[in-house]
Amino acid sequence: MRAPLDTSTARAQAVLKRARSIKRGRVTTYGDLSPEAPRYAGAVLAACDEPNVPWQRIVRADGSLSKGERQRKLLEEEGVPFKDDKVDMRSAWMPPT
Repeated sequence: MRAPLDTSTARAQAVLKRARSIKRGRVTTYGDLSPEAPRYAGAVLAACDEPNVPWQRIVRADGSLSKGERQRKLLEEEGVPFKDDKVDMRSAWMPPT
């Protein structure tokens, strides 16, 4: 069994800082948070329990959702546009800062 990911490292904190920079009603991708390792960004978000990290605003590059209906409901409440079952990336994507 793998040890839990340490979200206090500089690398993990950089991912979380980028995630926090995404404004309400917008989304970014795992690859935008961690270009060298998008799965690492997903692992950091999964291991983080900080309420000020808007995990729902991070989606797959094609606009699909990793957390399904739960994530979609939160994004719709923020006004994120969808095309069918995916986020309309042309309208909603923003790069992290």
